[in-house]
Amino acid sequence: MTLKVYADRMSQPSRAVIIFCKINGIDFEEVRIDLSKRQHLTPEFREINPLKKVPAIVDGRFKLFESHAILIYLACVFPRVADHWYPADLSKRAKIHSVLDWHHSNLRHGAAAYVLHSALGPALGLPLNPQAAAESEKLLSASLTKIESVWLKGSGRFLLGGSQPSIADLSLVCEIMQLELVDEKDRERILGPHQRVLKWIDDTKNATLPHFEEVHSILFKVKGKLKKLRSEGVAGETASAVRSKM
Repeated sequence: MTLKVYADRMSQPSRAVIIFCKINGIDFEEVRIDLSKRQHLTPEFREINPLKKVPAIVDGRFKLFESHAILIYLACVFPRVADHWYPADLSKRAKIHSVLDWHHSNLRHGAAAYVLHSALGPALGLPLNPQAAAESEKLLSASLTKIESVWLKGSGRFLLGGSQPSIADLSLVCEIMQLELVDEKDRERILGPHQRVLKWIDDTKNATLPHFEEVHSILFKVKGKLKKLRSEGVAGETASAVRSKM
């Protein structure tokens, strides 16, 4: 049976899983779960993931959710996946796990909340929250500093000194890409001081072309729409309205 990937490409971890499948030649069916239409809350999707979040996969009779777990499973199950994504060396795997565990309580928490409170909220029917955005930015900036001083320490182009990307690189870069949705001057203010992070993002993009650009294309379309809404002073459109005009 074909692997099914339940995802919304506006979701950072969904994009990571889709790109991973594409770059490694994994045959899969992408099942869109439109978060803006609350499709993740339906009884049908709850049968796939009772936590009601994307991404999730179904491989035969096996169901799995949480993107990091999914990436690890795919890397282990499908034989065509290159070793650098999730090395057979257990010490290297443990290091990758340390990055992934850190990601969810640091970078993801800061980046996702900052984008929501500073840009994406109105598109989801929520008000902007400058105070919450400012608090999230502190964690986001601290996380970017940690990436440079800890995870990118060394001569390698990728996390943990790697010469090729791992699932940790893909997961974290997809997270940071969500900053494309915020105002350009805010994005520059946050990422500008972190030149090593910017180079690592470019290296990860280049290592996963053409799939990286294709999967992120929806992000850039929504970015353009949000930019137009900001210039017009419109703050109340729903995500479905944004998408319907793309």
